[in-house]
Amino acid sequence: MKLFTRRLTPIVGLLAALAVCATLPASAQNTETKEKPRLYTYVSNWVIPRGRWEDMQKAAQANQKILDGAVAGGSILGYGDNETLVHQLEGPTHNDWWIANSMAGVLGVLDEFYKSKTAVSPVLASATRHWDNIYVSRFYDWRSGSVKSGYLHGAVYKLKESAPDNAVESLSKTFVVPLFEKLMAEGSVQAYQVAEEAIHTSDPSMFFVFFMTSTAQGLDKTNAALGAVFAGNPMLGPALGSMVDGSAHRDSLARTNAVFK
Repeated sequence: MKLFTRRLTPIVGLLAALAVCATLPASAQNTETKEKPRLYTYVSNWVIPRGRWEDMQKAAQANQKILDGAVAGGSILGYGDNETLVHQLEGPTHNDWWIANSMAGVLGVLDEFYKSKTAVSPVLASATRHWDNIYVSRFYDWRSGSVKSGYLHGAVYKLKESAPDNAVESLSKTFVVPLFEKLMAEGSVQAYQVAEEAIHTSDPSMFFVFFMTSTAQGLDKTNAALGAVFAGNPMLGPALGSMVDGSAHRDSLARTNAVFK
């Protein structure tokens, strides 16, 4: 299968490395990487007609008053809006998101949008499709500040039934966190998280890796770092095949604006 040859993309190589790390004995794993308080991310996805895309930009600006107030008040820790760059037949054209350490935090902002009537604005009413997701993460980080016209890369993976129960935890501790913390320290990455759905609207065996860069060069640097890991270990492909259902892997790429506390 071509999926497990040297032609693997750097992002797929990431999961191969994760799979290898998950098989290491406890004594060989990074014991310093600890779980953080739960981070919840509310994502509202929209399919907007092309003629209304400019209106979505205006709507995002109008939402900032509520979101900035929630950040200042401490109920959420950040927020953003995305415009899809690599469009899929069944995928969103836009989404909005915000993060908090509690379900009450993310749902409180949602309540504010409903009270202000922005959730039923004309541009949102023009959507041909709409759905929401709530993710939870224990492995994440970000640099405080804002991102303007940056890039958000998302990747979805499905664990095989034979994968250990703590697979996502092991993958995060042994590879994702150390790698992305290094990339953040270098300034290549602004934020990342390894997430699962808190409210399952898809297969519970799915998990997600998201990272954000301020520039397109940040994407190149991240891919180069992942590619180097893959190139340095010929066992990565077979290990991936033993842990992850490669046929379920999908990527997304969006232009993003974000604010982090």
